Amino acid sequence: MDSLITAAARALGTGDPLSALNFIALRDDAPALALRGIAMAQLGDLARAKMLLRRAARAFGPRESVARARCVIAEAEIALVSRDLNWPIKALEAAQAALEKHGDRTNAAHARYLAIRRLLLIGRLDAADRLLTGFDPTPLLPASRAGHELVIAGIAMRRLRIKAARSALALAGHAAHQARGASTTTSRARRGSLRAERSALFGLTKSNRC
Repeated sequence: MDSLITAAARALGTGDPLSALNFIALRDDAPALALRGIAMAQLGDLARAKMLLRRAARAFGPRESVARARCVIAEAEIALVSRDLNWPIKALEAAQAALEKHGDRTNAAHARYLAIRRLLLIGRLDAADRLLTGFDPTPLLPASRAGHELVIAGIAMRRLRIKAARSALALAGHAAHQARGASTTTSRARRGSLRAERSALFGLTKSNRC
């Protein structure tokens, strides 16, 4: 990975999309397109973000299935944020399977979390419960773990399981606290590690590997 891609990924990891774009705005190679897509998402231009991520997924070669899968997951997350609930779920399932095959447990778990979240949003509680069965959320990053617990709470509230909802909300609060603590740590080494983790969620720091 070249230095400009690395610098842009780090900028995105700190929530600085404009600095990231300064590094890769004029590039059309697959890793740069993926980074530009994430930058556009952070800036709120979701339509352009989806377009760039689709271009990135197509641009990655046949040996870069993990990078393509991460682009699919990023696009799925943008679709959920924009409430595009008709997004093709089979593409997300295929991405999850590819990531599991290559040992990317964090992103595979995130894909399943997104699928469960979508089912909750469209009111398919039984299907959401089935996906939750046997799902280990441990690989999720703290922010996604908080979202996962909120999904569990949402299902419980719709089923009037008040105790279960309160328990999930408490776990969500704990995970959110962990996420905030991680983002404000003053250790330079820790900051670098977290930036890499957060960038890898969207296939940024490992986008040229399979």
